[in-house]
Amino acid sequence: MIEAELKARVTAPDVVRRGLEGLVAGRSEVYRDTYYDAPDHALESADQELRVRTVHGPDGSRTVLTFKGARVDDESGSKPEYETGVEDPEAVHALLRGLGYVPVVEFEKRCRNYAFEAHGRQMLATLVRVPELDGTFLEVETLTEEPDVAAALVDMRAVLTSLGIDEDDLTRELYTDAVRARR
Repeated sequence: MIEAELKARVTAPDVVRRGLEGLVAGRSEVYRDTYYDAPDHALESADQELRVRTVHGPDGSRTVLTFKGARVDDESGSKPEYETGVEDPEAVHALLRGLGYVPVVEFEKRCRNYAFEAHGRQMLATLVRVPELDGTFLEVETLTEEPDVAAALVDMRAVLTSLGIDEDDLTRELYTDAVRARR
């Protein structure tokens, strides 16, 4: 499956939050992300990502291992995504290091997630604050097959428009790049 995703910088977070809360109740969670790569940056060079994410929420914590393949859509940066739950996070970190991968960046995302259906699709909208970065971001994503990515992006743009986000607010900037640049 492809994770079709659009990300925007939010100039009026309270307005967007109220719009989302009008659709569905949000869920606050804190993500702790560790991105890995080979010492020669082979994954980054191939436009791929390998991440261990631990999510702390009101119902406890969970960890997932994610691999994202190269972009299938340059405009949005949408990528194939493969993800699985992790029972023992420390074992997965040790496994990745044992395979020769090294942590390249680690950071925290403070998120408020809104899962809803729009335009016949299951969507997830996430208001994001990264303590090291200025501003608030909004991510809207849905899982789809590769031939349907363009249509999914149209549907996500309609959701963004309904929340007061326009094309000029969209960004392809990666949190990983922004955090590394800030450090």
